[in-house]
Amino acid sequence: MSIHTSRTKGLTAWTATMALLLASAGALASQPGELKPFNADYQANYMGLQGNGRMTLAPAGGNRWKYSLDIHSTIATLSQSTVFDQHDGQWRPLSGNDSSMLLIRKANKNATYDWATGQARWSGDVKPDRSGPVPLKAGDMDAMLINMAIARDVQAGKPLNYRMVDDGRAKQLSYQVVGKEAITIGGQSRQATKVTRTDGDRQTMVWVVDGLPVPARILQRKHGNDEMDLQLQAIR
Repeated sequence: MSIHTSRTKGLTAWTATMALLLASAGALASQPGELKPFNADYQANYMGLQGNGRMTLAPAGGNRWKYSLDIHSTIATLSQSTVFDQHDGQWRPLSGNDSSMLLIRKANKNATYDWATGQARWSGDVKPDRSGPVPLKAGDMDAMLINMAIARDVQAGKPLNYRMVDDGRAKQLSYQVVGKEAITIGGQSRQATKVTRTDGDRQTMVWVVDGLPVPARILQRKHGNDEMDLQLQAIR
């Protein structure tokens, strides 16, 4: 919800909502990487501001899926979505939208990933030098998809190396497994694998629980201080 990333910056600022029991999470525990619809509720804290949000995955027709994140607080509304397909065993972004409203400030960005021409472009409220085009390579993902990819790859024991194409740029991301920790989800203690990534003065920590298709927690720090904390409350 938006772990890292630029698109997630507006939304990275957040990712969240609450509800339900974790008992239904067992129904999602298929093979890592196997896509099944879900609704995941989070609690979010961004620089002291509280918010609630929901991540969803739903079929979008044909071989396409829509992965969405909606966050609401008393002063902000944030929405992020990605439409993607599966191609040669990889998740491939096709289009994306990132919109936000903070008090009286509004912003809206759209992304297009044209795999036929091998280029990604951005429109809407974007800077000229971030509109693209950016050349695409096999395996490229946007910020939203990398959230799910980390959960998938930790459970499959795969390397956590990704090329993110988002917000008018391409960037290499690498995460490292640092151990196991207990984490509370909906009042229940679960064992999670913790992975981290450091980029200058920023650090991202992600907790992954076996059987869950999204991170159980995402914590971002800047200059050693907590900046954004997303904690899973329930999934169904």
